[in-house]
Amino acid sequence: MMKFVVLAVLFVGAYGCGLPTYPPIITRVVGGVDVRPHSWPWQISLQYSSGGSWYHTCGGSLISDQWVLTAAHCISSSRTYRVYLGKHNLKEEENGSAAITAGKTIVHEDWNSFTIRNDIALIKLESPVTPNDTITPTCLPADGHVLPHNAPCYVTGWGRLYTNGPLADILQQALLPVVDYATCSKSDWWGSQVTQNMVCAGGDGVVAGCNGDSGGPLNCAGSDGAWEVHGIVSFGSGLSCNYNKKPTVFTRVSAYIDWISKNMASY
Repeated sequence: MMKFVVLAVLFVGAYGCGLPTYPPIITRVVGGVDVRPHSWPWQISLQYSSGGSWYHTCGGSLISDQWVLTAAHCISSSRTYRVYLGKHNLKEEENGSAAITAGKTIVHEDWNSFTIRNDIALIKLESPVTPNDTITPTCLPADGHVLPHNAPCYVTGWGRLYTNGPLADILQQALLPVVDYATCSKSDWWGSQVTQNMVCAGGDGVVAGCNGDSGGPLNCAGSDGAWEVHGIVSFGSGLSCNYNKKPTVFTRVSAYIDWISKNMASY
């Protein structure tokens, strides 16, 4: 899978955004670890239907009572999706979880699968959820905010535990320090493949996102202590999940606040 985590969106209610009932146990230990159950309560499993069964394909972040943020490359017009919220172990039936049909899906109009630009999408749940101890939205970052180099963020997901390895059953988290654009765009890093509308994190050759983590959050703590979703897992190295100087690349959420707001208000 992967080994990382990130942050949040505005939500009005008894449960504030980015504030888990069960706070995550965060450490500087290298490598992914099982999360504290329900400590990232906005993390969702995006699943598709095939042959009468449902299969995990991507992650995502609940950002309001009815909207989920994920990656454009996670969405196919030929598939039927559901959003599984409040999950810890995907292989077990769990109290406090809810599977809701994906209603409308909105893929960024300028999404480019060849250059991997504008890799962002919204999913409107067929019915809203009531925030509780296991399902709570994350916060969105401030419009245009750019994280500093080495900012401590976390990636979370049920992606492969290592290159070509099995998908995780239990949600994983891992520390992925941010790599600034000046570094990530160097020729021996990602070069011109990354833009300033992306966030790089990791790149130590040990910890990274992996297949199945796509669409999930890069969780970073805001100044008020609430978690914010600063990134959407977009791509990594095709050579391996953990490749030196090839950090996991995320869509930078703060570059799309206007797009997110306009689409949420329109549907």
